[in-house]
Amino acid sequence: MEEMNQEISEIKELSVGDIVRGKVVKVEEKHVLVDIGYKVEGIVPISELSALRIDTASDVVNEGDELELQVKKLEDEEIVLSKKAIIAEKAWEVLKEKFENNEIIEATVRDVVKGGLVVDVGIRGFIPASLVETHYVEDFADYQDQSLALKIVELDKEQNRIILSHRAVIEQETKEKKKMLLDSLEEGQVLDGTVQRITNFGVFVDIGGLDGLVHISQLAHAHVEKASDLVSEGDTLQVKVLSIDKENEKVSLSHKATQPGPWDNIEEKISVNHIVEGTVKRLVNFGAFVEVLPGVEGLVHISQISTEHIGTPGEVLEVGQKVNVKVLDVNESDKRISLSIKEIEEEQNQKEIKKYESNDEQSGFQLGDMIGNKLDKFKNN
Repeated sequence: MEEMNQEISEIKELSVGDIVRGKVVKVEEKHVLVDIGYKVEGIVPISELSALRIDTASDVVNEGDELELQVKKLEDEEIVLSKKAIIAEKAWEVLKEKFENNEIIEATVRDVVKGGLVVDVGIRGFIPASLVETHYVEDFADYQDQSLALKIVELDKEQNRIILSHRAVIEQETKEKKKMLLDSLEEGQVLDGTVQRITNFGVFVDIGGLDGLVHISQLAHAHVEKASDLVSEGDTLQVKVLSIDKENEKVSLSHKATQPGPWDNIEEKISVNHIVEGTVKRLVNFGAFVEVLPGVEGLVHISQISTEHIGTPGEVLEVGQKVNVKVLDVNESDKRISLSIKEIEEEQNQKEIKKYESNDEQSGFQLGDMIGNKLDKFKNN
């Protein structure tokens, strides 16, 4: 009776909220017994071992472990203790400091639940589905037991509520990467990029963490009707930096500028006196511009359009018309080619005249020979 009274007296010396240290003496499935220096052993229910769901007490403690615990309840000669409360109190202090300093923390995904992920940050933390990635995730099963870099977006100790975001970390890293890239870029720089999106007005190319725009007019030297006719998403594209807008994080790029120009080595492609087929592109008062190679136009001066006198090029030519032209002059440095339609007509007329004269002469000799033969027969008779 005296010993029992002593045990009760010792228990009364403890108060709810006190911190004690003890050694695990027995691990049952749903609770743990701990020697805290009293004749009555303390009990830690499985619900007080961890802030996260566990199946058995042995998932988190073993016999012989030294634990720091908080007294949760004192009644009926029973001391109920909590390991979770100690961990949570320390965790809240650390998390509060990291939240105020906007620090990034690491945590492991312990459960995949409806609406998001549960992580262990000393206490139970929750990542809503919308804050896991910058893109839509259909199945979160692969995140189980993964370690994620996180930012605390909401911290409420009274409500025991902590909301975290992995998306915020990705967005911060992307922003920092963009800034570094923008600071390192220079106009005229040539880079390799990956086509991310194709639009009516051009393509967006990822040049290492930042999407730059290649306007449709900068895709090729020749006219491009649709960007998708030339490139596809995922293609690697060499581009040249045309301009950089750091404030708005915009970069203008050109693929055309990295390609040989249509006028490069033009004299090897087109020679003087050659006759080539071209397409009438523009009509002006002084002549017609004819495209003889993709991106290469030459001028047919009004005086070289026809053998007949004309008042305007439109009298004999129209835009889109296919014509044969003779190359009169090629100047690569000035990007100028002089062409003639009239000379082809004149040469054709000369050929027709010569052919006619040749046929006429041939006919004359045949008539003379025939008359001569008749005269010879007449004389012989």
